Amino acid sequence: MHALVRTLSIHALNAVRRAPLIHRVVHAVAELIAKTRWGERYIRSVLEPEALSYGDYLDWVATYDTLSPTDRQAIRAHIERMTHRPLISVVMPVYARSPDLIVKAIASVRAQLYPHWELCIADDASPDPAVWKALQKQAASDPRIKVFRRAENGNICAATNSALTLATGEFVALMDHDDILPERALYEVAALLQDHPDADLIYSDEDKIDTNGRRYEPYFKTAWNPELILSQNFVSHLGVYRRSIVEAIGGLRVGFEGSQDYDLALRVSEQSSPSRIHHIPWVLYHWRQEGGPETFSQAFMDRCADAARRAVDEHLVRTGQTRVTVANLEDSPGWVGVRRAPPEPRPLVSIIVPTRDRAELLAQCADGVLNQTAYDPLELLIVDNGSVEPETAALFDRLRKDPRVRILPAPGPFNFSALNNMAAAQALGEILLLLNNDISMLHDDWLDAMVAQAVRPNVGAVGARLLFPDGAVQHAGVVIGMGGVAGHLCYGAPGDNGGYYRHLLTPRNVTAVTAACLAIRKSVYDEVGGLDAERLTVAFNDVDLCLKVRAAGYDIVWTPYAELVHHESASRGEDREPEAQARFNAEIAAMKSRWGRALDQDPFHNPLFDLRHSDYKLASPPLRKPPWVTSDSPR
Repeated sequence: MHALVRTLSIHALNAVRRAPLIHRVVHAVAELIAKTRWGERYIRSVLEPEALSYGDYLDWVATYDTLSPTDRQAIRAHIERMTHRPLISVVMPVYARSPDLIVKAIASVRAQLYPHWELCIADDASPDPAVWKALQKQAASDPRIKVFRRAENGNICAATNSALTLATGEFVALMDHDDILPERALYEVAALLQDHPDADLIYSDEDKIDTNGRRYEPYFKTAWNPELILSQNFVSHLGVYRRSIVEAIGGLRVGFEGSQDYDLALRVSEQSSPSRIHHIPWVLYHWRQEGGPETFSQAFMDRCADAARRAVDEHLVRTGQTRVTVANLEDSPGWVGVRRAPPEPRPLVSIIVPTRDRAELLAQCADGVLNQTAYDPLELLIVDNGSVEPETAALFDRLRKDPRVRILPAPGPFNFSALNNMAAAQALGEILLLLNNDISMLHDDWLDAMVAQAVRPNVGAVGARLLFPDGAVQHAGVVIGMGGVAGHLCYGAPGDNGGYYRHLLTPRNVTAVTAACLAIRKSVYDEVGGLDAERLTVAFNDVDLCLKVRAAGYDIVWTPYAELVHHESASRGEDREPEAQARFNAEIAAMKSRWGRALDQDPFHNPLFDLRHSDYKLASPPLRKPPWVTSDSPR
């Protein structure tokens, strides 16, 4: 598609999303044209160019997500071997004008291969008597189904809490009355609990189903991501909670209708720890989007968005996270924008820029730091790795006139790690900012955004959103295992697109970030020993640093609010000489020797994605082995 048409379409969609009534009409039209090949390509290019196409997903489902009789037999055998078979209470609030979809939802629970469940249903005074009659009939046909009719209509929170009073299971799974559970869903939960019996919160991937039961728009999620959860409720479906915690915090809170499960997930996470929150990387919930009565969230989008904002805002207050602004996103209803501000007084930041000649690049970078950066106080440490050109010497003379600048001589062979370590030892700042000399600034608040994250005690390192000069994405976080060791997520993707479920525009936890622009507290840098100047002189030293930071118990955060331009490797060029290739191969070997299996899979990149690609393509076949295959011995 022509770039201009795509850009205009994106801006038009953003405007339409602010008008719910018009948005529904446009959405309906889009669903019609998406049934054509050209229409599907057009819509995907506007919404999410990385998303899986409708047809490709159906093919993947047919090949890899369709159980055979042999699979079912193996699942039942695994269940028999389980030493812990927890009762799972599926909690379902009901308010409907027809029992048709409810009966289908109940049938999907009754079809579960894992038999140790109970279905707890609260009818919120549905107007059609046929609904209650159908529920009573279902309860009479299976003793595991419990039903309760509320005397008067309340709301989804009140009805869910009524259903919770029927629950006796160790865990509760939330389910809407018109959705579908695949037959392996509760088995997968029970299988995870064999290895993690102390789990407090479990969630899975999800997709949507249309009126014909066809699946589309899958969301393959990350492991627990405390920064991403502040912007979007990725837990949602299928969410399974330890019942004792849900009861201890008072169940769902009335007043958060439409985002009640978002508020619940945040409050439960506060009573747990990341080690007790688990993600199952498989689609275990089919969310119905068509063919039923309009949901509360569809009918009252503004109220749902406000409830989401309040849920996040109150979570931040309860967890002591201050100087944070929370607002609804106009172009993404139901999602939240969270922006952090640096503390007062502001800590000194030492910006470290290794360089060798290429005065025009360094001048641009230095001007960006000194004159196009709003943050204060800062110092600029330029590490001169043997510059010889007169233009560079003249630039150094000009820069020395600024009291914030120090030129640190460091002649000898290029060793990125050693250059940064030397400067870090001489830095006066509480925060170190590692910066390439081929970086230029787009907005003057970039350093504010990075410091606001770097000062947080749980955060070890912070990365920025880097774009190529043409606006394409250069860095949106590093994925471990991609390309063998590590690679940049969505490398070369259009910079004006939010990416897969808006990940390219949303702060989130990642496993590593590039040292082309990396903020880290000096205390953390020293604690983990800085960059490896012996075995990782040029490549992967930033990845290694981040892995060491994570191993020390800190989080890594990528923020889109620090946005800069990276003229990638412009000052050094590409390493194509045999000597450089030999060095690169040695650095790959060093990473594999040091980190081993840790490089096999990134927790913040779904294991169902193909690590040969950076743009969320599904692996075929998937690397993830199902639990009935990996569990061939008694537990």
